[in-house]
Amino acid sequence: MRELRIASFFFLAAFALSPWSSPASSLLLGLAFALTLTNPFSKQSKLVSKYTLQAAVVGLGFGLDLNTIWRVGSQGFILTLVTISLTLALGMLIGLALKVERKSAMLISVGTAICGGSAIAAVGPVIKASDEEMSVSLGTVFILNAIALFVFPMIGHWGGMSENAFGLWAALAIHDTSSVVGAASAYGKHALETGTTVKLTRALWIIPVAFIFAYLQQQFDVKHNAHDGTKKPKVQIPWFIGLFVIASVVRSLLPGQEQVFAGIIVTAKALLSLTLFLIGVGLSRAALKKVGVRPLAAGVILWVIVAVASFTAIMSFQVQ
Repeated sequence: MRELRIASFFFLAAFALSPWSSPASSLLLGLAFALTLTNPFSKQSKLVSKYTLQAAVVGLGFGLDLNTIWRVGSQGFILTLVTISLTLALGMLIGLALKVERKSAMLISVGTAICGGSAIAAVGPVIKASDEEMSVSLGTVFILNAIALFVFPMIGHWGGMSENAFGLWAALAIHDTSSVVGAASAYGKHALETGTTVKLTRALWIIPVAFIFAYLQQQFDVKHNAHDGTKKPKVQIPWFIGLFVIASVVRSLLPGQEQVFAGIIVTAKALLSLTLFLIGVGLSRAALKKVGVRPLAAGVILWVIVAVASFTAIMSFQVQ
């Protein structure tokens, strides 16, 4: 049986890298595999998916010039600041109302506000979250990511959203960078450009937000005499975003290398499909049981509010 699982795993992983696959189909295959045969390489999948996602994002940087990054990033700065602040505040209020554990509510809020699993991984250590709290938060975000990857493009087409408008909406309302890129790439080239740039701009906010949460946790520990005397945990900085910008600089300085850049982008998209397959096989029945009703309900309510509010605002202002 193990031999069958291993053979099936590598066959599907190879298919995810092929031209016949897509981010959505790769995620679906990963989910189906995880819930039927179970993943024989659970730890390795998590580690590899982290680096394949980063490599894919950097590769996609070769498809964007600096003018596009500056235009999209600068226009969305105030919007990013406001939406992140409101989402964090609203998430904590919803968590309080549903009596979700404080740290789980914090992690779900920051995952929804910034960039899903990456934000949770960065903030979790600084607030001294337990493995259980991390698992619950990551599981909640993962489930919603999987739904968004399939549902958002359908809603975008139903609402008649332009590619730029959809890319902006995906970046604001979908948790993880991988799912934003997956949904946006399915919608169109310009949606991918906008979604990737805005999402990575938001991801930079991991750094200040993590430091703010570290300070709040320190104050909480002092107030409740819970300081254990350990050193302050380091904040995990998403260095791959800098490599994404460098890739864009190279693209801007070498305009005559379109064929080379096209090959890199094709490879990056294949890596993205593999990433989503590996993320999909990371889900298990045990992980689903750990999530629980109240944290999942808090995550769903917060996500729906953010998705509906951002969709309404984008359509009202007629973003083109």
